[in-house]
Amino acid sequence: MSDPKHISSLIGDIYDAILDQSLWIGVLGKATQFIGAQAGTLLRRNMESASADVVHAFGIEPHYVELYTKHYAMLDPTTAPMLLREVGEVVSTTDLLRPSQFIESRFYREWAQPQGFVDMVQASLEKSTTDFVHLCFMRNSQQGMVDDATRDRLRLIVPHMRRAVLVGKRIDHTTGQAASFGDALDRIGTGLFFVDEGGQIIHANASGYAMLTQGTLVRARGGRLILNDESAEQRLYDILRLAETGGADVEPRGLALPLTAGNGEHHVAHVLLLTAGARRRAGIGYRAVAAVFVQKVSLDMPSPQDVIAKFYKLTPTERRVLFAIVEIGGVPEVAEAMGISTSTVKTHLRRLFAKTGTDRQAELVKLVAGYANPLVT
Repeated sequence: MSDPKHISSLIGDIYDAILDQSLWIGVLGKATQFIGAQAGTLLRRNMESASADVVHAFGIEPHYVELYTKHYAMLDPTTAPMLLREVGEVVSTTDLLRPSQFIESRFYREWAQPQGFVDMVQASLEKSTTDFVHLCFMRNSQQGMVDDATRDRLRLIVPHMRRAVLVGKRIDHTTGQAASFGDALDRIGTGLFFVDEGGQIIHANASGYAMLTQGTLVRARGGRLILNDESAEQRLYDILRLAETGGADVEPRGLALPLTAGNGEHHVAHVLLLTAGARRRAGIGYRAVAAVFVQKVSLDMPSPQDVIAKFYKLTPTERRVLFAIVEIGGVPEVAEAMGISTSTVKTHLRRLFAKTGTDRQAELVKLVAGYANPLVT
């Protein structure tokens, strides 16, 4: 499942699961296959009681799911060390424990081993003072221990999984859930706006309101979200109009619009339609048709650079040129910053276009932004 089309299909399914919770089992199944595992779970753990709620599970018999929630969640030796890891960080069992600690635990002997599980790879999607939500995938003896390739593949989909979990909670009908989730949205450093089909701002997080107040990148006019980059604004409203037809022509994982602030800094507006596919079928009655994430683009942006380089088989120089294009923009400027000739930059650009299936620099920016995680707390 390494073909880009298959990955795009998986990411599209992730976002479809925002409003149709029944799709999560299929999402976990595809994700399990993609990273090379036997089983996958979406868990919510309570830090105080050490209990766990298995929200969704794939590849685990119901009997073992019940055993885990009732008894073995409290015996899981990976729980405590996972609390010390950052949201979005991908870790295996051996990253958290000495191998002997895991193998000698009751959890392994009585729950994992009888199912044939030999290793796990996990990532937290959300964390609060009382609980956290995370993904966990189990590998059997035939698949072997978690390796770098497994970690890299999970890193590719974790940002999208996290967006789906957070956005799905935001647009939940339950007022209490939405209210409590507002605090989580305000902790997101990226500007986040929920808009209707006319661009009216239905909700913005604290970072979003700060951007509106500053007015150098985005602003509000009559309650509508306005981008100060006119070409990007036109594209945004073209995308919003597609919401009326369900957004079938929009990339499932969303579209990235390069923005330029008044001071010349590069930003990206990542637009995720909430009306495509199952999102449309399950979203009747919701005013928000899109979530717009706005973030500054930089070489240290929260993007899995190593994963992108490995996935597209980029050489070290091609990788440096790619992210210099993202950060600096033009061929002459990149050449000067890297201390190489413009012809050399152009040569590497042609290779980047060929390997990534793009043909313009703006598309390279979109590619990087598409794998970026704007939900950094």
